[in-house]
Amino acid sequence: MGGAAALEKLIPVALAFGAGVLLARRKVVPAEASKAFADYAFLFAVPCYLFGNIYAADLSALFDWRAIGGYAAAAALAVAAVAAASAAAGLRDPRAVALRVMAGVQVNTAYFAVPVFITFFGTAAPIFPVLLFQVCVLSLVVIAIMELGRTGPGSGGGPGSGGGPARRLGRAVSASLVTPLVLACNAGILLNLLSVPVPEVVLDGAGFVGDSASPVALFALGLHLGGIGLDVRGTTREELALIGFKCVAFPLLAWAVCGALFGVRGEWLTYLVLIAAMPTPQNLFIFAQRYDVGVDLSAAVVIKSSLVALLLLPLWLQALSP
Repeated sequence: MGGAAALEKLIPVALAFGAGVLLARRKVVPAEASKAFADYAFLFAVPCYLFGNIYAADLSALFDWRAIGGYAAAAALAVAAVAAASAAAGLRDPRAVALRVMAGVQVNTAYFAVPVFITFFGTAAPIFPVLLFQVCVLSLVVIAIMELGRTGPGSGGGPGSGGGPARRLGRAVSASLVTPLVLACNAGILLNLLSVPVPEVVLDGAGFVGDSASPVALFALGLHLGGIGLDVRGTTREELALIGFKCVAFPLLAWAVCGALFGVRGEWLTYLVLIAAMPTPQNLFIFAQRYDVGVDLSAAVVIKSSLVALLLLPLWLQALSP
């Protein structure tokens, strides 16, 4: 896909995102409404989209184990690099290190990758294996460190407050595995594997709702950005380092590991590099607030990495074109 074609494909993304920014800045739509739009996308629209598409998908093609293994290896190297850099910078709090690992390695699937993939490829199905990897591996590691790093059984007010570390960790892990996204994906897989017939009216309804996931998620992100503003001049070196790693270094690492070491080629290599190039997830800010660590840093990285990722998308698409 050439640069001009990539820019044309980016117009709907920029329109939905930019409308949110503009309407929030002019106070036509209150910025606080971004949470309602985001909740609709995260809790309902995106799960509907994923369920319908995974149910109808060829799972043998969707789960390319070489591609998934390559991405997991690249993510593991990225985790080690961010953790080592954080330790070298003098960070000793495991929770602070875990937060920075999440900022540099995890990707915004529901609010960014899904709408982008739908726009460019007509499907977000390739995101599903990475989504499961994030939830079942990366997020669980971060949750474990955050929970075990609490100073007291009732501190933070997050999930699992009360009880010992093991009990808090168990509750947090359970909560992460029963999110609507994961449940919808697992339901789609199970019914697909068992060849259980799903009424056409149900699939049509899921498709109707799922079609709204992309524009609503981008609109919510725009509203959020328009409400809080963006202080570019106040960007710290640490923010620049994390954003640069997330939006440039990690996708390059994914390209090298998946392509050179695991032999991934064609569409899957494009998918994996683009997924790695997606911005830091909004969950980073939620985790930071919940566990009272790096709140300002997380908010800045989420917003600024979203803008950088959006600007770099045409370049990645052009570079990955055959």
